[in-house]
Amino acid sequence: MATTSISSAIARRLQGKVALITGGASGIGECTARVFAQHGAKVVLADIQDQLGHSVVQSIGQSSSSYVHCDVTDESQIKNAVDQAVATHGKLDIMFNNAGITDDYKPRIMDNEKADFERVLSVNLTGVFLGIKHAARVMVPARSGSIISTASVSSRVGAGATHAYCCSKHAVVGLTKNAAVELGQFGIRVNCLSPYALATPLATKSLGINDEELENGSNLHANLKGVTLKAEDIANAALYLAGDEARYVSGHNLFIDGGFTIANPSFNMFQYPDDS
Repeated sequence: MATTSISSAIARRLQGKVALITGGASGIGECTARVFAQHGAKVVLADIQDQLGHSVVQSIGQSSSSYVHCDVTDESQIKNAVDQAVATHGKLDIMFNNAGITDDYKPRIMDNEKADFERVLSVNLTGVFLGIKHAARVMVPARSGSIISTASVSSRVGAGATHAYCCSKHAVVGLTKNAAVELGQFGIRVNCLSPYALATPLATKSLGINDEELENGSNLHANLKGVTLKAEDIANAALYLAGDEARYVSGHNLFIDGGFTIANPSFNMFQYPDDS
């Protein structure tokens, strides 16, 4: 009986909540949409991958999810996505700014193109700014809400990604802090998530490798051994920040990196022999 009660309570962690997820048609966004819906939320997926988006909605169920086309670099489309969520469900409780891209890796800054740099920032940073802006527009009158954005381990360390990607993720953290200070006076929490490398369509496509190859490479350089980071781990972290368990957490950058960013592996400290 106690087990049933606990399971029911867990299943209701987002009961009655309405969430908008950008980049919701694949990868972390898709996984998070599924987790949020499992926990009782009404989920609006926003993406430019229309076929995938509609497929995810069919899989989750139209009673719990819907799809809206949204290019996060276009303010009118962000505004429309937020307005559609409110028109459909009457409110917006959770905004997850998850849409992101990367550019081709070019190790020399002299070889990097201005257009590529600006394209990454337009999605990864300006898109987050617009998401926060229009979520705030409907959350401020309600005096509540949780805004979450996807950053990266590249928000803390250098040489883990391209110049544009690294810059964009550092900036997301700064924007998160500023927005948390401003919007906190209205009861709105603003946080971001910083995952270590994991197999998503964006990552495998940009690196030109498959899921297994990416995970093997990530595990080789990971600090925490014996665990492979999955999209579900990021979704569960988003679930925590979205729900009432994190009701006093704001302005925080939550690392899901197994301790990767806290150590410099070149020091080789605390290294046990291979046969231990």
